[in-house]
Amino acid sequence: MDKSSPRPRPFHLSFEFFPPKSDEMETQLWEAVDDLSVWQPDFVSMTYGAGGSTKEPTLSAVRRMIHDAGLDTAAHLTCVDASRDEVGAVVEEFRAAGVRRIVALRGDPTGGMGTSYTPHPQGFSDTSDLVRMLVAYGDMDVSVSAYPEKHPESPDLAADIETLKRKADAGATRALSQFFFDNDVFEAYMEKVHQAGITLPVVPGIMPIQNLTQLKRFARRCGSTVPAFLDKRFEGLDDDPERRAEVAADIAAEQIADLIGRGVDEFHIYTMNRAPLVSAVLERLGRSQGARAGVGAAA
Repeated sequence: MDKSSPRPRPFHLSFEFFPPKSDEMETQLWEAVDDLSVWQPDFVSMTYGAGGSTKEPTLSAVRRMIHDAGLDTAAHLTCVDASRDEVGAVVEEFRAAGVRRIVALRGDPTGGMGTSYTPHPQGFSDTSDLVRMLVAYGDMDVSVSAYPEKHPESPDLAADIETLKRKADAGATRALSQFFFDNDVFEAYMEKVHQAGITLPVVPGIMPIQNLTQLKRFARRCGSTVPAFLDKRFEGLDDDPERRAEVAADIAAEQIADLIGRGVDEFHIYTMNRAPLVSAVLERLGRSQGARAGVGAAA
């Protein structure tokens, strides 16, 4: 993409972050938040481990996102291996921290991806059940997940879309999609979504490629396809990190620009808690900057 020819068309934007697991990762997170806040996202989200395994780091990070960075923040919430009361207690903690956005997820089965999911005896039967509970508060913005190439556990795409319909009917505000790299796949998916009578907005998830080898491993676990053209774009760049970063930014910016051309005006970017590549993508798209949040790594 020609960086000298930005596309001025406006679009809505959100970022995903994950809670840090070490002092070094915490520094990296808050540096990324500082750097990316200038892009004026509509909201950001903070992930949450299955069974509440990262509840405290998530809650701490969410508080700081809201009160120090001034960012409208969605907390991820899973219901696997938890009773209704336990999930409800977590929601109350989030609400006390100022959270009014939730990304509602079932969570991976206890045995890991590929094993069967068994609801907690006193828990939620599925994500739509969780969505209904959250919507009942009356002031919660509830996002859910969508899978353009279907969830790995779904028998087929039709069953996966029926799952999305149940979440939409339960009152979800929007769906955030799993990352993908073929926009034709997303467009075909959206046609099927609309044919199913689903009017829920589905926001495409964009994954700028920090490391192609790691991405391939991750994509296999979550059912996303990594097209062969990506190998060609990165061919011969193993020893040229600067050029690799340029190509990665080009790829993501080209994908977003093409989706804008197809009528999409909202994007959810998986930041991996790293700012430079995401910022390079948005620069290529002519996104306007605003004021820096300034939470600082040592704040």
